[in-house]
Amino acid sequence: MQFHSEFQIDKLEPSIQHQHQLMLVGSCFTENIGEKLRKHKFRVLENPNGIVFNPVSVAETVINIIQNKQYTHDDLFTLNDGWHSWQHHSRFSGITPAETIQKINDSTKTAHVYLKNADYLLITLGSAWVYTFTEKAVNAKLGTVAANNHKAPASWFSKHLMNAGQVMAVLGTMLDQLGGFNPHIKVIFTISPVRHLREGMINNNRSKAVLIQAVHDLIGTLPKLHYFPAYELVIDDLRDYRFYAEDLVHPNYAATNYVWDKFVEACMNEETRQLMKRIAEINLAYQHRPFNPSSEQHKKFLQSFHQKTKHLQEQHNYLDFAAELEFFNK
Repeated sequence: MQFHSEFQIDKLEPSIQHQHQLMLVGSCFTENIGEKLRKHKFRVLENPNGIVFNPVSVAETVINIIQNKQYTHDDLFTLNDGWHSWQHHSRFSGITPAETIQKINDSTKTAHVYLKNADYLLITLGSAWVYTFTEKAVNAKLGTVAANNHKAPASWFSKHLMNAGQVMAVLGTMLDQLGGFNPHIKVIFTISPVRHLREGMINNNRSKAVLIQAVHDLIGTLPKLHYFPAYELVIDDLRDYRFYAEDLVHPNYAATNYVWDKFVEACMNEETRQLMKRIAEINLAYQHRPFNPSSEQHKKFLQSFHQKTKHLQEQHNYLDFAAELEFFNK
């Protein structure tokens, strides 16, 4: 008996390999996938501006990276004893303007060089609701969009739901600039399965519908775009609150692993998947903490995995096993 509705997922062509560079931009679900890619030794740079949810902020993030925008004191504001950027996550905030500017500009410079040579850009859109600035907002242009509200007063913002045409327009502008900056890059779009219930259940569904419509319209008109159905896998395939965390908003560990497995199956070839299995075996050994580290059995265990890791490193010299080799060589 079948207890959930699986569906066919379009294969990514060409598939992702370890030699490729991947940049990930978007919602918190992006970081879940990014963490798994890093563990399997893929070259990944994720969220150079921090987590962003709406299409306007995603597009601005990528465009600013392409243009290598360098921030100054005039781009910041102060609130709650800290200095912040409206286009960046709070992890870039600092006690002084200089500290904040340094973190932002260092991240942008790194991302600019990385994106120029990246093979894939994975974009995860979270919400089509945008928060624009009112006249009460500090150091913000009236009507522009905040990527992060930094717990500012609600009176500083006015919210509205973008329509599919507006989403297509902002993402289309970003894609045009991206194509000129890095002609060979391929873009993978996903919609985050995280529920944005701050807007309410009905408005969350309206928002996801806008994003899905806009992304599929873009894919139908532009080359080098691919859609991976993370949202549909959680909402329509798993389709059960057992696969959500206690907040009933975020997919739990089991759901994230399920989506990851589907991503690997759809976006990587058999050779890459086999290499990932060997890397996962080394990861498991690297995380192992023995009851008696001085035992002969553990020494043999370390020696065995040092040889396995060294052999894999020699076979695939583009992988970095420096930390693991040092650990196994104790």
